[in-house]
Amino acid sequence: MKKTDCLQLLYSSKKVTPSLSFEIKTLESIIQYDEPVNSQIFSHDYFEIVWVTQGTGLYRVDMQQFCISPNQLFCIRPGEVHLIESGEDLEGYVITFTRNFLGMNEMDPDLVHPGGLYQLFDHCKAIKVKNDTADMALIMERLLKEFNNFDLFRLELLKRYFKIFLIYLSRQLEENSLLTTQTRSLGLVQKFMELLNTNFKEMKMVADYARELAVTPNYLNESIKKATGYPASYHIRQRIALEAKRQAAYSDVCMKEIAYHLGFSDSAHFSKFFKNTTGMNFTDFKKEKFAISMA
Repeated sequence: MKKTDCLQLLYSSKKVTPSLSFEIKTLESIIQYDEPVNSQIFSHDYFEIVWVTQGTGLYRVDMQQFCISPNQLFCIRPGEVHLIESGEDLEGYVITFTRNFLGMNEMDPDLVHPGGLYQLFDHCKAIKVKNDTADMALIMERLLKEFNNFDLFRLELLKRYFKIFLIYLSRQLEENSLLTTQTRSLGLVQKFMELLNTNFKEMKMVADYARELAVTPNYLNESIKKATGYPASYHIRQRIALEAKRQAAYSDVCMKEIAYHLGFSDSAHFSKFFKNTTGMNFTDFKKEKFAISMA
């Protein structure tokens, strides 16, 4: 697939509607009116849902690649970089929204998914929409219609329609994945993951997160391990390594710059961390990703 066939859905300057922190477009309108960008990929600070109803191609999300087929749906969390590669046969919808749009103080996230929005997006990273397709498409069309008009109570209708869509989305998961018991530990996991996603550059110790969450480091480690299979310390290292991989794969910056960006005192320390965490030398990883991008 040629780079000229790339439709990049995220831009360094792209912002969701400031007043609503929500936007919905069709893939067709993006292809028709937005200029494709084939330069450096940038991450963003909002959530994104891409539902491809027709068409094929390749979807890159961080270090993963997914084959696109009709009724494929992708959920992108803040900070993740992504790129769609395809021809011009794509049809579907793209929703971008911030956490504030959902109004978590007003809206109970447990009604959407037991583990909250971040857990829902983890489970729905790339799924095949099998059930309720017509109903979900109807909700999307209502969202589009409401987004494009300015009648009274527009914001309230957008929130309600979108919440209904998220409920339909949660139903696409395997039934067993929705049977998690809501406990204090599960809430702690969600808060930890969100805190980690925004503070991993400055906060590198379990004690840093435990202090913010008002628990002991041992309790935090055990709670996270019980819910995910890995302690909090593991997730901290993996999050830092993921950002290093993003910088290496999607930019031309050198190892020294990446080390500085991630808060390491010197490149030797960073190099050792990268090798121990990923199992690869930084130089080998960057060469491998460069070879893939040139293929």
